[in-house]
Amino acid sequence: MDASIIVCTYNRAASLQDTLAALTALRAPAGLDWEVLVVDNNSHDATRSVVETLQRDWPRLRYVFEPAQGLSHARNRGIAESRGAILLFTDDDVLPEPAWLETTLDGLACHQAAACGGYIAPIWETPPPAWLTERFYGFLAVRTDRSDDYPITTPGQAPFGANMGFRREVFERVGHFDTRRGRKGKVLASGEDGEMFERILGAGFKVVFLGASRVHHKVESFRLTKRYFRRWRFQTSRNIAQSRGLAGARRLFNVPLFVFPQFLRAVGRMIWGHLTQPRDEAFNREIVVFHFLGLMQGLFRAR
Repeated sequence: MDASIIVCTYNRAASLQDTLAALTALRAPAGLDWEVLVVDNNSHDATRSVVETLQRDWPRLRYVFEPAQGLSHARNRGIAESRGAILLFTDDDVLPEPAWLETTLDGLACHQAAACGGYIAPIWETPPPAWLTERFYGFLAVRTDRSDDYPITTPGQAPFGANMGFRREVFERVGHFDTRRGRKGKVLASGEDGEMFERILGAGFKVVFLGASRVHHKVESFRLTKRYFRRWRFQTSRNIAQSRGLAGARRLFNVPLFVFPQFLRAVGRMIWGHLTQPRDEAFNREIVVFHFLGLMQGLFRAR
């Protein structure tokens, strides 16, 4: 089979229905053999019935249940169960544009790349607050900074899971997603995508950003709050610390001693920022403090 689209989902049956409706509208080159694989990551809602209802009229749609909780577990199950030579990933709150499949496959071929990411536009449920400027879009898996094609050369440029693609041989060479990382149920951990692309780039594969590969990502109102951002940063930094650790010989509660003065400086910058800086910069400094708090808790847990 030429291509597989993998959608991992957890308790989002209504939103998944919208995603699948968008996928049914995809344009595909004549003769392309492709499928859509929904990986149900232990949902307790109507996810299965939503997929089975669509399967009656759409035979290219398949359903797989993955009981091990965690997005990385679900993605790895999708890799194992899929049949395509090229694997495209999107999420259950994303609406790909009709040309997404065609432009992504064409882009990989044109650039002779092994992996790619693409443009992710927001669908705001409510208008974002004034402090939520583009510097925070990465927290929401939104990527609108560029719309051209360009090479991805560092893990910091890694695509987001809402819009990324791989040739199958990539996983055969570098392995699958790290199941210690990534969202698990309601825990807002992240970092599995960046770590995967770090391995891909380290193995010498070519990775590109495709500006014409476009999807639209729903951003619910509850995610447009400072409370959500604090929680995302704290839990993600905790998860990375637990899975990766941090170098340093002299430690207190498994936290390297040099972290403590860095944390105190971050607190000072946060306080000064709230007194003197624009709202987005002030909150960005606050986010750094929550990074350190998550880092320290993760290291303490990993002791």
